[in-house]
Amino acid sequence: MRFCDECGSMMHTEGDAWVCRSCGHETLRDSEQEAAMTTTQGQSDDGPVDMSDVDDAEVGPTTKQQCPQPDCDGERARYEMKQIRAADESETRFFTCVECGHKWREDDH
Repeated sequence: MRFCDECGSMMHTEGDAWVCRSCGHETLRDSEQEAAMTTTQGQSDDGPVDMSDVDDAEVGPTTKQQCPQPDCDGERARYEMKQIRAADESETRFFTCVECGHKWREDDH
């Protein structure tokens, strides 16, 4: 992958050139430079990772959080925080109940 020197957008290959679809900047392709780039082509997809033998303590942090499932009394959940909205907005918190495995998310409004 290559980024435009003019505007920073991702560039695309068109023939023997890299072309920015945002500003139109073009640069010639360099086969040596491209050989050093990492791609997903040829990488194997081994499918989902089997977590059945992993201790819950090794999976990640937990917090006191009431599971929203009506038939679950779970009070602890694993959590993960991700920035999925604009950088000036707070992160989204993703929870997984350690009792029933139910997943939910919380956003600041």
